[in-house]
Amino acid sequence: MANEFRVPELGENIKSGDLVKMLVSVGDTVSVDQPVMELETEKATIEVPSPVSGKIKEVFAKEGDKLQVGQLVFTVDGAAEAVPTASALPASEVAAPPEAPEAKAPLAPASPELIRAETRAPVIPFPPPTAGEELGNPAPAAPSVRRIAREIGVDVSRVPGTGPGGRISAEDVKHYARQVIHGGTAGVPALAAVPLPDFGKWGETERKAMSAVRRKTAEHLAQAWANIPQVTQFDKADITGLEEIRKQYGSRAEKAGGKLTVTAVALKVAATALHRFPNFAASIDVAANEIVYKKYCHIGVAVDTDRGLLVPVVRDVEKKNIIELSVELSALAEKARSKKLALEEMEGGVFTITNLGGIGGTYFSPIVNYPEVAILGISRAALEPVYTSGHFEPRLLLPLSLSYDHRLIDGADAARFLRWVAEALEQPFLLSLQG
Repeated sequence: MANEFRVPELGENIKSGDLVKMLVSVGDTVSVDQPVMELETEKATIEVPSPVSGKIKEVFAKEGDKLQVGQLVFTVDGAAEAVPTASALPASEVAAPPEAPEAKAPLAPASPELIRAETRAPVIPFPPPTAGEELGNPAPAAPSVRRIAREIGVDVSRVPGTGPGGRISAEDVKHYARQVIHGGTAGVPALAAVPLPDFGKWGETERKAMSAVRRKTAEHLAQAWANIPQVTQFDKADITGLEEIRKQYGSRAEKAGGKLTVTAVALKVAATALHRFPNFAASIDVAANEIVYKKYCHIGVAVDTDRGLLVPVVRDVEKKNIIELSVELSALAEKARSKKLALEEMEGGVFTITNLGGIGGTYFSPIVNYPEVAILGISRAALEPVYTSGHFEPRLLLPLSLSYDHRLIDGADAARFLRWVAEALEQPFLLSLQG
C-alpha cells in the first residue's frame, strides 16, 4: 500500500511555490514532520515537513518545478499516513480551517480534480446575487476569507464560490473585487503583457525564469505604482554628533549580538515620528472611503538578498531601545539572507525603511510599500562643508528621501515629518540608548 504526499497549505493566499531543493529521494525512509523539500513561495523559502512515514516509492517532482497546493509530490510504500500537519510552519502561516457549509446532506470527500479546481481562479463572469443571498443566508466562507472581504469592502454574500458546495475562497473575493473595479472584466493581470521585440535579431540572448520572490516583487511594485499617486520629499540630516555616539556605544551593541547602525537608530526615530504624525502609519480603504489608523508600530526594513528584496518587519518598535532594535534587526537580516525568514515575519508593517548607504549614491525615490502610505529612504552619509557661525566646517550629512501617498499626505505634512526625523537624528542626546 502506498500513501501520497501532496503539497500542503503554505499560508493564506499562497497557492504555489517553486521547488528549490528536494531533500529526499526514492528509497529513502522518511518520518513524520521530517523536512522533505524546500519551496520558494512569493515571500520566502520554507522547509515543508512530511505528514507520512515510511520508504519513498516514487517521486513525481523535480527541482525547478512550480508546485501547486494539493499537487502530488511522492508516494510512500507500506506506511500509515499521519494526520496532515503544518507544525513546521508558524501558526499565522497556516490557513484557517474551513467552516462546514450549510447543506442538507454531508459532502463527499473532495476528489483530486476538485482540489485542483479550487486552486484555479475563476474565469467566467460572476452572476448577480441570488434571492437566497438577498434574504441573508450565510455565505460559506472561512473567518479569514470574511476578514479579507471586510478589509477590501466586499459583501461576501455576493461572491460566488468556486470551491466544494459553493465555498468561497480568498481568491474568489479578490476576483470579485477586480470585476467590480474594472466594470466586470474577468481576470486582470498584475503585470501588463507588453509585447517585446525580437532581441535575437541583434545578437545572442539568454532567458532565465524569474524567481518567485522576484515575480512577487514585480507584481507588488507594479500594483503600488499603478494605484498610489506618489511624491518624494528630500532632506539632509547632520549626523556628525550621531556618528560619535554610534562609535561610543557600538561595542555595547556588538556584545548584545547586534550592530549599532544608522538604520537601527532610524527605526527608533521613525517610531516616535509615526506617533506624532499618525497619518504616515495609516492606510486608505478606498472601497469604504475610510482611513485606517493603526494603534501598533511595526516597521519593515528592506534587506538586499541574492533572491531579491525582502522586507522583514520589526514588531513594537516604540517599546524597544536602540540596542534591542540593533540586535533584532541583525537577526532578521541574517534570517532573510539565509532563507530562514518566515512569512509572518514580513507581514503587518505600517511603515518601511530602506537604506542604500552601504552601497553608495545620494538621493533616490523609493516606491511606497502598498498598502502602507509612506517609506523612508536613507543614502550614504558624506562629509560636506557647512557654513555656520561665520565660517565653513566639515559636517557629516545624511541624505533622506521620503516617498508618500499624496491622497492622504499633503506636501507640507511630508516636509514637517521629514524635517522632524532629520532634527531627531541631529540631536543624538535626545535618543535613549537604554529605553
